Amino acid sequence: MKRTVDDLAWFGGPPAFAQPMVVGRPNTGDRARLYKRLDGALDSGWLTHCGPLVREFEQQVAEVAGVRHCVATCNATIALSLLVQAAGLTGEVIMPAMTYVATPHSMRYPGLRPVFCDIDPVTGCIDPDQVEALVTARTSAIIGVHLWGQACDVPRLAEIARRRGLALFFDAAQGVGCTFGDRPIGGFGQAEVFSFHATKVVNAFEGGAVVTDDDDFAERVRAAHNFGRRADGGIGSVGTNAKMTEGSAAMGLTSLEALPESVAQNRVRYDMYRAALADIPGIEVHRYDERHRNNHQYLVVKVDAAVTGLHRDALLDLLVAENVMAQCYFSPGCHQLEPYVTESPVSLPMTERLAGQVLALPTGPSVSGADVSAIADLIRFAVRQGPLVQSRTTRTLVTAVG
Repeated sequence: MKRTVDDLAWFGGPPAFAQPMVVGRPNTGDRARLYKRLDGALDSGWLTHCGPLVREFEQQVAEVAGVRHCVATCNATIALSLLVQAAGLTGEVIMPAMTYVATPHSMRYPGLRPVFCDIDPVTGCIDPDQVEALVTARTSAIIGVHLWGQACDVPRLAEIARRRGLALFFDAAQGVGCTFGDRPIGGFGQAEVFSFHATKVVNAFEGGAVVTDDDDFAERVRAAHNFGRRADGGIGSVGTNAKMTEGSAAMGLTSLEALPESVAQNRVRYDMYRAALADIPGIEVHRYDERHRNNHQYLVVKVDAAVTGLHRDALLDLLVAENVMAQCYFSPGCHQLEPYVTESPVSLPMTERLAGQVLALPTGPSVSGADVSAIADLIRFAVRQGPLVQSRTTRTLVTAVG
């Protein structure tokens, strides 16, 4: 229990948690099942190159996404880059800046120019009205990002893409198990990309996937991810080595089996946080539209410094000192990072406002109800002492008033 500001670990007191409480602790599922799969792969000697575990994982991911095709990859960033070759993209690609830097990097690395678009201030997802205004003769595609697993405005983006003759893809890195209405994320646009990074609700140690209902596009992606190799074994085009290993697929299958339970527990933590933080002025738990299903992998709060008297960055410092390893997903916006801020400076007021407020708190099966209460108590105490804490936190005070 913190009674005075000096009790805070940031100012010399003992931390509230003896061990770090992290965002995105890996969901490993049943270890015995994992070890059985790994033993099978080791016994067979088939450890990579589209083995049976990878094929099984692809089939199950396709079922979750409600599509015919899944091409599993070594990570989601390279999966996004495969879209460039498979679709023959050139020129410019419109995308939000409120995303992880992997989204623009995956386009910039093969030579395209990301054009950053502002967001809907409620959801944080790309604003279709802004997209329309950014389309030029150089635009070849739109990439929407299902931020924190929330579906973009799919119908409007699809209509713009159709009318303007553009490819439409979705970065669904955080969207496994989420829906737009009753339809699973994964089957929208020409293709979508999932991430199975260790921090995701389904993890494959490291991995990704392109999911699509487009038969021809799936064939081109599969060739591109395996050195340009066609189904008949011949080399038909330039490609790379983006294949998932059997070890990653073993983890992915085991984690995928635990998805329903993980999502259910995430929802319980979400409701706990909403209740525990409801009485704290200036702290708002980001709400997900109940018309769409969310995996609740991310528990995001928005910090209104004008009300709390405490800037988000100062609150982050205080929480980290207490071993609450909160994260700013995603801050700053990608348009404020190199090389983009130098190459193509742009002002995105809605993105900048939201990015300056967001804080992701630890959640998931490893976080107990008592942990949620303790984290909420820390935030409540910090906000009650907001101006005093801010005045003693000179590094973030500059940020707060800048």
